[in-house]
Amino acid sequence: MLKFECCPFISEEGSDRVAAKSVLEDIKKELDSHVGEKIRVKANKGRKKVDEKEGILEKTYPHIFVVKIEEGHLAERRVSYSYTDVLTETVELILPETLTS
Repeated sequence: MLKFECCPFISEEGSDRVAAKSVLEDIKKELDSHVGEKIRVKANKGRKKVDEKEGILEKTYPHIFVVKIEEGHLAERRVSYSYTDVLTETVELILPETLTS
């Protein structure tokens, strides 16, 4: 599972914003190395609803990443998530090395 921790009080430049931005960049770099690979996404939808899907990490952008999810025989859709969702644990990612299928 991809998990990042951020301590907002500690940053080399003395700014909380710099520390958070660095963590978001680390998340993006980690995902960049897994583009094109199978990934499982657990998204907290609120009110005790959790949506768990498996798909292909299709592309990363500066602020979001896109997962292609196949639904049924001919249907597929693309879902985008932000790196902030990963940081706040609204979205959990299970990367290829931990998937068993």
